[in-house]
Amino acid sequence: MDIRFELIMVVKLLVAFAFGAFIGYDREKQGKDAGIRTYAAICFGATLFTAIADEFNDIAAASRIISNIVVGIGFLGAGIIGNSNTSNATYGLTTAATVWCTAAVGVAVGMDNFIIAIVASLMLYFLLSLDRQKWYISWMNKIKSKNDKASNDSTNLT
Repeated sequence: MDIRFELIMVVKLLVAFAFGAFIGYDREKQGKDAGIRTYAAICFGATLFTAIADEFNDIAAASRIISNIVVGIGFLGAGIIGNSNTSNATYGLTTAATVWCTAAVGVAVGMDNFIIAIVASLMLYFLLSLDRQKWYISWMNKIKSKNDKASNDSTNLT
């Protein structure tokens, strides 16, 4: 590997770091455990593995490394998701899903698909900010009230 490759890698890592930090910023604002540091590390880690694999000029080797990134992040996501015994509620689904998508952003950067990485980062940020959008909150409340009404109607039939 030459110095040119290493300089390109540094730029890719900085770009991936910025995308991951951007995505993690919303989680950080909300006081979630996984925030800027977690999302940035996942994004630039995926970029690093992908770009090095791409340097092999062996599509099969690169495919195996990328597929193992997906599996590894999936394993990490499984550890994030939990179930509360007291309230019988599941938690961590959004974090696990967005961590997985953030790794995909890192893979896109590693494969020089910068436009895809930008659009995916913006989409992830938008999804994470939905629960603070008035129109979304109103829409979710309408759905919940319809579900509650339907549930009450079916209870009254029995």
